[in-house]
Amino acid sequence: MSVFSSVHFDDHEEVVFCRDAETGLNAIIAVHDTTLGAGLGGCRFWAYETEDEALTDALRLSRGMTYKAALAGTGRGGGKSVIIGDPRRIGSPDLFRAMGRFVEGLGGSYIIAEDVGTSPADMAHVRETTRHVAGLAGQSGDPSPATALGTFVGIKAALKHSTGSGDLTGVRVAVQGLGHVGWDLCQRLHSAGAELVVSDIRDEITSRAVREFGATAVGVDSIHAASADVFAPCALGAVINDRTLPKLKAKIVAGSANNQLAEDRHGDVLAERGVLYAPDYVINAGGIINIAHEGKGYDQAEAFAHVETIGKTLAGLFARSAEEGVAPHRMADRMAQEVIAEARKKARLLAA
Repeated sequence: MSVFSSVHFDDHEEVVFCRDAETGLNAIIAVHDTTLGAGLGGCRFWAYETEDEALTDALRLSRGMTYKAALAGTGRGGGKSVIIGDPRRIGSPDLFRAMGRFVEGLGGSYIIAEDVGTSPADMAHVRETTRHVAGLAGQSGDPSPATALGTFVGIKAALKHSTGSGDLTGVRVAVQGLGHVGWDLCQRLHSAGAELVVSDIRDEITSRAVREFGATAVGVDSIHAASADVFAPCALGAVINDRTLPKLKAKIVAGSANNQLAEDRHGDVLAERGVLYAPDYVINAGGIINIAHEGKGYDQAEAFAHVETIGKTLAGLFARSAEEGVAPHRMADRMAQEVIAEARKKARLLAA
């Protein structure tokens, strides 16, 4: 497992390998960039097949967090952590306390929060051994509703750019994954008049969506090929790939999942085919925006108003992408890099 030679290494400031034999903790913390502030990002607990797979996830996700934070105006940098293993088997309070000690050892360069496989309750155990934790119950709490809200306004922005109207009435949306974010998104879409096509690995959840939303359920291996106006990936990443692209019928891809493109070239193919892609780290920034508002005096209304600016950010991104002839995912990177470069320039001037 090599860090510096990985194609996903992007001048990360810190990559820390964490091991606590007593609790079975094996984790990686990746801090990508702290120009705009401490690297804020969730802790993903997943049964990775290999350590290389875990490292790739940490590197890619932390870079995405940097760009997400930059375009969302959170005043934070980008970081991410991954714990290797099955959270149902080894996810003990002691393990999270051990994780907190490693976070504390970084001296504030990384702020941990919940992600796939972790919860606010787990972060409460992390809080016992570090100050550098967010997403706690009683403060901003579960970021899923904020992520769903941001994805919802992002879908409307994509529709408006593509069709001239953000009205969801009768718009057919294929939602892949009905976890906390996917389910909340479906509720919002249904209330707005959208027609839903859904898939999830849990049959009972898809059956519930059929009952409550009048959704059409399809298999997890065919949701990307559903006849729909919008494809909303809300599960794990790399769903836009060589296998799925030829079967994609939707003219908009806009969902909450991280790293939806298996490779950057797949975003280029979407653009060439006239499919509008809402870059994942822009549209799914609601959760990190909400957490960034956490602290003394946390105001959910204020945080959610900030989340709703995702629609304006995407509208500007789509317009600039069209004007300059640059695919949206590459334009998002360019815009985030511009924000970071400007911050570095100001810092140099202040230090001079």
